[in-house]
Amino acid sequence: MFNSLVNKYNIAGPRYTSYPTVPYWDETTFSSEKWKRSLLKSFKESNKKEGISLYIHLPFCESLCTFCGCNKRITKQHSVESPYIKAVLKEWRLYLDVLDEKPIIKELHLGGGTPTFFSPDHLKILINGVLEGAVKSEDHEFSFEGHPNNTTREHLQALYDVGFRRVSYGVQDYNETVQKAIHRIQPFENVKKATDLAREIGYTSVGHDIIFGLPFQTLEHVEETILKTKELLPDRLAFYSYAHVPWIKGNGQRGFSDKDLPSAELKRNQYELGKQLLAEVGYEEIGMDHFALTTDTLHKSMISIELHRNFMGYTASKTQAMIGLGVSSISDSWYGFSQNVKAIEEYYKLLEEDAIPVYRGHILNDEDLVIRKHILNLMCQFKTSWELDELYFKELPDSLIRLKEMEKDGLLHIKNKTIEVTTKGQPFVRNICMAFDVLLQRKQPDTQLFSMTV
Repeated sequence: MFNSLVNKYNIAGPRYTSYPTVPYWDETTFSSEKWKRSLLKSFKESNKKEGISLYIHLPFCESLCTFCGCNKRITKQHSVESPYIKAVLKEWRLYLDVLDEKPIIKELHLGGGTPTFFSPDHLKILINGVLEGAVKSEDHEFSFEGHPNNTTREHLQALYDVGFRRVSYGVQDYNETVQKAIHRIQPFENVKKATDLAREIGYTSVGHDIIFGLPFQTLEHVEETILKTKELLPDRLAFYSYAHVPWIKGNGQRGFSDKDLPSAELKRNQYELGKQLLAEVGYEEIGMDHFALTTDTLHKSMISIELHRNFMGYTASKTQAMIGLGVSSISDSWYGFSQNVKAIEEYYKLLEEDAIPVYRGHILNDEDLVIRKHILNLMCQFKTSWELDELYFKELPDSLIRLKEMEKDGLLHIKNKTIEVTTKGQPFVRNICMAFDVLLQRKQPDTQLFSMTV
């Protein structure tokens, strides 16, 4: 029965880190000035109440992982570090000029690329430079993505000293054949060492990222990876499906062919086995593709209904404004989105001209804002409601018609102006959100834009 549902609902669809999704942004009416006005509006409403989030993209990697769809620059020349940090701090100063008071930083995340490509000293210069113009919230959560092979004690200590308490390590899979296919060779011993070091220094949340659906990956490989993961017992886990999007220019997903990938049925079996093994040692599922021990802030935020989702993924608390710094970073004011240019050379050029290096974005209209709330509710709480008049939108009856088949299949319940996703339906939450995505329904893409939902 479950596999028949997989076959039925395994279609291309968004991961809904935003609504509208990036391919449906209205770039024709967007401008940098409109973006800055939307950010200032949001900042005035929310800074004193909840602070802001910062995402900083550090794009450099010494080698290419062929499963990765992120924006990165492959180099072994570490002379690139200092100019890039100076540029990011220049961008931050331009944003500080837009804001009318010191921002309170609630969340800060370093992503990439490989943030630990940068030296510990350069990372401290970056964070201290950001904090010079801001206030660190008392309940701040600073986190970074670490590569187990090159995250040293010095990296961990330097970032701990400036307020970091959470780190996530990209594990992917422990099988050597799979690792060779994705060009990410890292023995279990390296992950164990990096995990133990973080805990020894005082990090309160250590996460691991594990992927299923990778090339040549079998059910046994996933089982082996989960069993090794249980030995280290990270506080939280991202256990998600490999997003195969080789059509995106420059993402590097060309080291293997489609025939090397597991079938949709095998992928789902990999996920169900992993989920079962994780539950046996106390992990609870958080939203879509995330798991946490009950002691972790991500689980606590789910219980207190504070779980949020944005371009950084699931976060333990919501801030209305999120500023992205660095090449390709996406910012979110709640009322609008913007994305920075992707090429480092263009990024530097715009900053030399004292221009915030945004090249596209979207300002949300009233309909966008209502649908965004519904999709966030579904992704974070597995339920949504339109009992309040302001949560009704014109095409809601059409969305409910699209959901009827899923209701018959037991994926959700619709009653009393409320939708609740069932346990059976949680693996298909992306499909459920697509029923609300009126922009996608109005204009289906001519070519594949998204990864498969299952």
